[in-house]
Amino acid sequence: MRRHPDVPTPNGAPVAARPPCWARWAIAAIALAGGLPPLAGTNTPPATVPPTPIVEPGDIRRDATVQAIEKVMPAVVNISTRVRSSRLDDPVEQWLSDFFGYRQRPTMKEYSRGSGVVIDPDGYVLTNVHVVQDVDDIRVQFADTGETLEAERIALSASKDVALLRIRGTAGRRFKAVKLAREDDLLLGETVIALGNPFGLGGSVSRGILSSKSRRATGAVPEGTRLDIEDWLQTDASINPGNSGGPLVNLKGELLGLSVAVLPANVGAQGIGFAIPIRRVNEALAETLSGDSVAGWWFGARLEPGRRPLVIRSVQPGSPADAAGLKAGDQIQELGGKPVDHVIEFNRRLVAGGGRDMTLTLKRSNAARTVTVRLVKEADYFDARLVRRRLGLSVERSSAGLVIKSVDADGPASGRVAAGMVIDGMDGQAHGDVMGLAKALNGKRAGDRVDLLVAAYRRAGPFVRREEGIVNVAVR
Repeated sequence: MRRHPDVPTPNGAPVAARPPCWARWAIAAIALAGGLPPLAGTNTPPATVPPTPIVEPGDIRRDATVQAIEKVMPAVVNISTRVRSSRLDDPVEQWLSDFFGYRQRPTMKEYSRGSGVVIDPDGYVLTNVHVVQDVDDIRVQFADTGETLEAERIALSASKDVALLRIRGTAGRRFKAVKLAREDDLLLGETVIALGNPFGLGGSVSRGILSSKSRRATGAVPEGTRLDIEDWLQTDASINPGNSGGPLVNLKGELLGLSVAVLPANVGAQGIGFAIPIRRVNEALAETLSGDSVAGWWFGARLEPGRRPLVIRSVQPGSPADAAGLKAGDQIQELGGKPVDHVIEFNRRLVAGGGRDMTLTLKRSNAARTVTVRLVKEADYFDARLVRRRLGLSVERSSAGLVIKSVDADGPASGRVAAGMVIDGMDGQAHGDVMGLAKALNGKRAGDRVDLLVAAYRRAGPFVRREEGIVNVAVR
């Protein structure tokens, strides 16, 4: 075989001559069959990275829908959870446990539960409560990159089925976040897009129209579930299993709501899905992040949902916010000398400064003023001492509930309850711990009357009978 001479280059470095024609054809054929890797120097991307689409300027395919999806998809995540379990449900394992004290080491089972969407660059994620409740560990996987990170629950609004998570271990990192639409910016019949990452398979997209701006879909809620389902959004965009908690957006890529349910096919429905509107999401965030408490700290002021700048809605008497001089209608301009205009940012900085003096710059009646607020630990204020101060009862948490240990002789409950009784709730609301009961009592004024649901246990021979009743007591 004749050897081709090296071909010199202008700088004198030789370059190997091209192989014969027949060799080039053979290499190409083998490469096409998958037998050889790409030749060095080519720009073929790795197999795991999808090629970048070739889009010419003014390409008709890149319409408003495509652009909205490109904007939102980096913020969409799959949410998987892990639950600790053991094999003690196996009859043999149960027998070993009962008779020999044998214990199988718990294992972690992982389930793909739904979807979510990042709404803050610091890694705050919105999803449904039913996606992340009663689980041990939470992981989020991004639809566009497949990256998986751990997350934690920050706030839950069970009545609205809205949960806020935060991605862990990413201090200083900024995430792509979706923009929240205005609460009143809804057009009946406008195009909407439902996105999700069901089962961790990657981004899922469906398109439809906004069929209703205010729907009460009782048939979509399982019997026995307590949800505030007023004003759900209805759409014919397909909401598939695993899309719960995923974003419903408009053609500007703004978040209109969170996908939550579909009307089941067994009632004859086809293509009827529902989403929690952004107004309800904002209400849930305002209630859980700016309410009377934030992450275990007592603040005592609620914010108007969805308002920018932030506006104080109400102030709890005797709270740190009340002591600082905050009043309903105040506009919050700065916290700690820095501007703040989002409830998540406000909550984050309040928690970071818990227990220390913080300055709040307010605008009241077009006049600026600065006040100082210091949050206190909830557990240090809402305790058994507060219950005794308001009701004249000494209570203690036990496995049976809130047990009355003693009754003040001069207290409002004297002669109406007795030591040994159990308090199950107040004014129709269950209160299983001291803090919950103390919080409920703190909102009452002196002289207000409350209904205590109490239970007493009576022994009759070898049997113990539980008797329940409601006792009306004046709060002092």
